[in-house]
Amino acid sequence: MSESLIRSLTLKQLRALAEVADTGSVSAAARRLSVTPPAVTMQVQLLEAALGLPLLDRTGEKFRPTDAGREVAVAAARIEAALRDCVAALEAMKGLDGGRVAVAIISTAKYFAPMALGVFARAHPNVDVSLTIGNRAEVIALLRSDAVDVAIMGRPPEDLETEQVVIGDHPHVVIAPPDHPLAGRGPLPPQALTGHTFLMREQGSGTRGLMERLFGEEGVRPKAGMEIGSNETIKQAVIAGLGLAFISAHTVAAEVAQGRLAQLDVVGLPIMRQWYVVRRAGKRLTPPAAAMNAFLSERGAEFLPRSMF
Repeated sequence: MSESLIRSLTLKQLRALAEVADTGSVSAAARRLSVTPPAVTMQVQLLEAALGLPLLDRTGEKFRPTDAGREVAVAAARIEAALRDCVAALEAMKGLDGGRVAVAIISTAKYFAPMALGVFARAHPNVDVSLTIGNRAEVIALLRSDAVDVAIMGRPPEDLETEQVVIGDHPHVVIAPPDHPLAGRGPLPPQALTGHTFLMREQGSGTRGLMERLFGEEGVRPKAGMEIGSNETIKQAVIAGLGLAFISAHTVAAEVAQGRLAQLDVVGLPIMRQWYVVRRAGKRLTPPAAAMNAFLSERGAEFLPRSMF
């Protein structure tokens, strides 16, 4: 791509494409950008003409980005992140106690991370803290596109250069309803789980990936139960007797203590992983983001649920 072509691209064009790709709708993109739908269409058409590639496909009532469109949308997200970083840095230079920091956490971390962010926010009342919750794949995508400054997750990505600091231990266990035949028995060999119905997180979940690796190594062949994208729903389904689940012990500490769930005594469990504070290597952190990264690295362990092991 020539320098003249790069200089011809505008923020209006990039933002129009990014919003249509995100919302799937020209009208929704126009509302976000506070412009008219024809203005959005024109900017996308100018961008496609400049690049010489189609950036959007229409499927029914929805627009979806082409491969080229996804590349441009990722670049637009990085440009927006760089602009936010620049504004925050300029505010810091003016001596303002403010700015913005964006944090992403995997859904399992919602049992402790919001408390940590709350303490940080009270100590820095003029800093705008945004929080996004997703599964492992979604959080990695946010880090890759520079849409967030730091993330809290279990296993740092292997295909993205990052800097990470361990917060603390992250145990994983198998849970059952208290009246399940395996409850109260043990120690059980992992193969004792074969044939029992397991409720599973969705594809892209770190917990599911860990379970599949464990079962594959131990030769466990469970019955596939429902695929559920929420730890809360999985807990309620196990309580209702719909199956067993492999899950973070931090998500079920209260229910196990109350006797609403039983933690099975399986040989080799809990599997102990770690919680990490992760940021993309090479990303320049603004003062608020650097303060958040340091806070979570130094004090994050204070907010972990008390270990039962």
